Amino acid sequence: MTEPWGRRFWLRLWPVAVVMGAVLLLWYCAAVWLNAAQVQERFARDHVQWSAAQLVHSAWSLQRPLLPAPHQVGADLVQTIFREPLDSPQSLLFHTFVTSVTTLSGFVLGALLGVVLAVLIVHLRTLERGVLPWIIASQAVPILAIAPIVIVIFGNLGLSGWAPKAFISMYLCFFPVTVAMVQGLRSAGVFERELLHAYAATRNQAFWRLRLPAALPYLMPSLRVAISAGLVGAIGAELPTGAQAGLGARLLAGSYYGNTAQIWSALLMAALLGLALNGLMALLEEFVLRPWRGVGA
Repeated sequence: MTEPWGRRFWLRLWPVAVVMGAVLLLWYCAAVWLNAAQVQERFARDHVQWSAAQLVHSAWSLQRPLLPAPHQVGADLVQTIFREPLDSPQSLLFHTFVTSVTTLSGFVLGALLGVVLAVLIVHLRTLERGVLPWIIASQAVPILAIAPIVIVIFGNLGLSGWAPKAFISMYLCFFPVTVAMVQGLRSAGVFERELLHAYAATRNQAFWRLRLPAALPYLMPSLRVAISAGLVGAIGAELPTGAQAGLGARLLAGSYYGNTAQIWSALLMAALLGLALNGLMALLEEFVLRPWRGVGA
């Protein structure tokens, strides 16, 4: 017998709700612990006799707390999402859109580069020995070390703004796609390869009819990893490039002015953006792989 829809929904929701409640409780406790010294200093300066309740209330309502309370971050989110014009630099949606464009641009370029490199590596053994080790070694270089070099090179080429940030995002995207595609293109079984050879299939026919379909289950999960890495790259690229817009720029502005609520609201928005992009890739994966999983008519 099928369970009622409401029961199934609750069974999925309650673990998330429990974890969220625990996180909020720990967050409020941490806010009191980290902000207590600042509150006590203010009480001592004003010669105020205080109680534990006053200490907790003040720790949760400081103008510039070391760690803002969840309701302070929520108030900043409401203000910057719903009460600011979408084209205003104070709008968090404006900065989210800028970072999203950079992330998606770098992701598309990185995915294309990763697929092309994987195809070349699989078909040319020389590239596997000469290029693949360098591809792996490239990921050991910190992104903050690469960003200034990219900015200088692109600046000399007359490119600024979106281009260097998208390139840095692409730099983090292509690696998981390359590694997964190399493994996927080589995953076809011996029987299938010999069958195509018996039918005198050309290399192109073997690629499109055997290797590429076999690589799809490897490619699609790697795209989810790649787009998450691309978001990290986009936000990280906005820090040293001195960007005026984007979630990275929002984080920098909050740190400059000591607005910790702004920093945390930007971090939460980055997390939500990451979940949304990952969910988009999950939908794409389901759509692409459904025929291969035997789902549907």
